[in-house]
Amino acid sequence: MRKVPRTMSTQHPDNVIMPFFTEGTYFLGEDEIKEAYYVFSHLRCEEQMWDCEGKEVDEFVIKKLLTRYDNFFKNHRIGKDVFITLRVPNPVVEKSEAKILLETLESAPRSYDTASMFYGNDNIPPIFEVILPMTTNTESINRVYYYYRDFVVGKQHKKCFENDITIKEWIGEFKPETLEVIPLFEDIPYMLSADAMVQNYLRDKQFPYQRVFLGRSDPALNYGMLPAIMVVKIALQRLHALQEKIKIPIYPILGLGSNLFRGNLTPLSVDVCLSEYPSVQTFTIQSAFKYDYDERLVRKAIEKINNHTRTVPTIIDEEIALDITERLASAYREQIKELAPLINEIARFVPRRRMRKLHIGLFGYSRNVEGIILPRVISFCASLYSIGLPPELLGLHCLTEKDLSFLKVAYPSFLEDLSLVTTYYNRDVTKLTSPKIAKNIEKVLDMVKYTENLLHGEYTSQIIQAILSRKEETITENMIAAGKIRSFLG
Repeated sequence: MRKVPRTMSTQHPDNVIMPFFTEGTYFLGEDEIKEAYYVFSHLRCEEQMWDCEGKEVDEFVIKKLLTRYDNFFKNHRIGKDVFITLRVPNPVVEKSEAKILLETLESAPRSYDTASMFYGNDNIPPIFEVILPMTTNTESINRVYYYYRDFVVGKQHKKCFENDITIKEWIGEFKPETLEVIPLFEDIPYMLSADAMVQNYLRDKQFPYQRVFLGRSDPALNYGMLPAIMVVKIALQRLHALQEKIKIPIYPILGLGSNLFRGNLTPLSVDVCLSEYPSVQTFTIQSAFKYDYDERLVRKAIEKINNHTRTVPTIIDEEIALDITERLASAYREQIKELAPLINEIARFVPRRRMRKLHIGLFGYSRNVEGIILPRVISFCASLYSIGLPPELLGLHCLTEKDLSFLKVAYPSFLEDLSLVTTYYNRDVTKLTSPKIAKNIEKVLDMVKYTENLLHGEYTSQIIQAILSRKEETITENMIAAGKIRSFLG
């Protein structure tokens, strides 16, 4: 069986510091070619997710990598030793990007031909999987699978007109014959039914294994941090049960960012995440992880994940976890209703790190809640952290003693994680919020012991004052300074 990667580098723009191979304050398309080489050659990531949305994204990535870095890739076979996995648009949700899906699928045979010329015809496709975001049903997964098989590849057996040669005879053979589809579940109702959808998808297919991607950032944006964590744990144990039932390995991918709200995976927290999510096969290595820490530390952390063997998930009581999820999500959304205008105002100052549109957030699209529109989750986090209000604190005031007892088993590091987050809380933020929110945040702060990070507090106080006085010139500068202390932007 082919190697299933343990680490997947992604293009999430959550970094404060730009890497040495870029020239400006944000990535351009050519920088992402360099990045793919860098994460393979220097950081030893095993996989690069390639986002196929927006005009800056380069669908000739395989050709450019093999041409520019031929010495490295001669010894590190794309599709065998290292992997490029395409993230395609979901036409159901991303209407304006819909036809990019078709263009991306059409590029797979071309990449195959490029690799065959470079490596020799050894029948190893450089691209054999695509990630389908915002998956909501089995039909959407099947459409991608069958469109590629029956239309992209299937057309090779057709003729342009009667008595003509086949397209295969004219153009050449189309390979690979199929592309495997990795569903990405990013909204709680669909995450909770991921196992059923995957089982239905696999019913008429003979795959040696199936990868399943669980989002962690957007569920937190939509429902709050703790509900997102609870649902991820439930989804993982249900996927494990499915694996045992159908006797096909299910390899979960978990999308974790650097801050606790988005996942808490940094070079310093690898052991905690491996312990918290033992059944996960592939962990995302996002930009803050890669660029906001010393390279040696990053490489060592990635090596640890690569060499770690996954086990079975930690089983939690689903009924209790879902009860907590429902109560906390309701409390979180109540607070978000009030905070949304403030968040949107501050988000204007968050510096861009990638010059293209990443995928649409569910909260602001199909999961619009009572008319609330929020920025993307990285800008959301950056905005709240920049005023000394870590988003992790929202919604937690509803936790009971009984809940905390449950979390000691279901999420053992909860209070420890929370105490680290609260060091970035700045009481000056009460100048921007209602007394009710301030009171609820105090309830959360009383759960843990913490010491405020004074330097971070200086920068966030300056931002708060700038918002109050409408003197906005230094907000972005102070955002970046505060982000460097945290080692992430958002």
